[in-house]
This record gives sequence, structure tokens and C-alpha cells, in this order.
Amino acid sequence: MPFIAVRDLQVWYERQGTGPKLLFISGTGGDLRRKPSVFERPIAQHFDVLAYDQRGLGQTTKPEQPYTMVDYADDAAALLDAVGWDRCHVIGVSFGGMVAQEFALRHPQRVEKLVLACTGSGGAGGASYPLHDHLDDSPEERVRRQTVTSDLRRDAAWQAAHPAEFADLIEQGLAGGSIGADEPGRADGYRRQLLARKDHDTYDRLRSLTMPVFVCGGRYDGIAPIPNQEALKARIPSARLELFEGGHAFLQDDPRAYERVVAFLAGKLDG
Repeated sequence: MPFIAVRDLQVWYERQGTGPKLLFISGTGGDLRRKPSVFERPIAQHFDVLAYDQRGLGQTTKPEQPYTMVDYADDAAALLDAVGWDRCHVIGVSFGGMVAQEFALRHPQRVEKLVLACTGSGGAGGASYPLHDHLDDSPEERVRRQTVTSDLRRDAAWQAAHPAEFADLIEQGLAGGSIGADEPGRADGYRRQLLARKDHDTYDRLRSLTMPVFVCGGRYDGIAPIPNQEALKARIPSARLELFEGGHAFLQDDPRAYERVVAFLAGKLDG
């Protein structure tokens, strides 16, 4: 797929599949070159999926200025304009769920149904793990911390009992993070994303959302813990909540997760 002009950016986007339109908004450090991407996930079999590298990330432009959550939300709206979509389903994962909240609040007429995965509202609803406190970590320190925090089952006892599996997880994380590591502006773009994330707070505005909302998360997630999900459910009038077996990557950990997301978007969610 080509780059496309979006506000002050050249955005790298990809679009695949057939069916209802679905905008997928990725998480912290998201880069479509990192595989498997959303297009290798089960959800891509059911929808016309539009995904993109957000500002400061992947192959998209990395402006040398502070970023805000409003920037990220309005980037998403402008991307829809650029590809000719008036309205669609939206799924936001982790940081992408924060962007999706801001997008839905600022552009509610553009959202048919909203999925908020492993995320939080900030403010009184609870913030996700403060990754911005560790901006100066080495890549290995960052990967090691996030590997443990993303799944609370990986405590010291588990690491001692599964040393090879833990080492493999660290290696996979380092390999994924090395994609584009030598590209100009990459580190600064990541830093600016985390600093924008730090100020995320939609809690007091969430009651205004009227579209159907599916809040979902992992039972062992230490980055976006269960109370975050429960606060979103309690605050959004139209929301329903489901928890799955897994950590921050519950969408990959639990085969039921994508099945339930697809059922929700298709209007077939029971129970």
C-alpha cells in the first residue's frame, strides 16, 4: 500500500479484506512491518480492515513537535476522509484504545460500533502502566519489564521454572523492536507518543458515548489491569465487558477473544 497525505503527515496504511469497514488502531510503538500484524489475525477474515502507522511510528512521518491525544484522534478522522470512508467500526488496542476513545468522543458520527481492548480511560478510571517513566531504559530493559508486566503470571517463580520460554519471549521482543531501529526520528517519535499517552484522560467525557461499545481485556494484564476495564464499562452507558484468559496480548492468547469481537461487530453477541 502507498503513503497517503493526512493532515501534516505522510501516513503508511494498509487495507485488506472484504465485508463491513473496520478501522484498526494499534498500540504503543505500533509498526505494520512487525508480524504478525492485524492482517494475519482472525478478524481480517470478516472485515474490510484499514490499519496504519500512527504519527511518530513505523513508516509514517515523525514531526519534530509535541504530540497530543487530540492529534492522534484527528489523524484517524483525516485518514478516513483520505480513503473515502464516512463511517465504520473501530477497534483500538492498548494505546490504540486510548486514541479510539478520543476519536469516538470527537467524531461520534463516524463510529458504528467501538471495541476498546486492553486499555483505560486515564483519570479517575485508572491509567495504564506508566511506560513514560522508563523512556531512558535500554531496549533489553524495556522488553524485559514489559514481558513481565504484560502478563502477571510471569512472576519470579514462573521465570525460574521456565527459563528457556522466558528467554525466548525476551528474544522475540527484541527482534520486533529492532524493526526500523536505525531510521531517523524513530526514538523521538516513540518518546513523543509515550508523552502524549501520559496525559490521556477521557473519564469525565465517556458518558456521552452512545454507540455500542465492547470493552475487553486479559485477566492477567498488568499494563491495563482489570479495574481499568471495569471503570470503562461502568462509565460508558452502552458498554459491555468481557475478560479473557491472557495478559495484555489476550487477543492472541485466548482464541475466544477475536471470536467474541467479531460476534459483537456482527450483531451476534449473545450472553
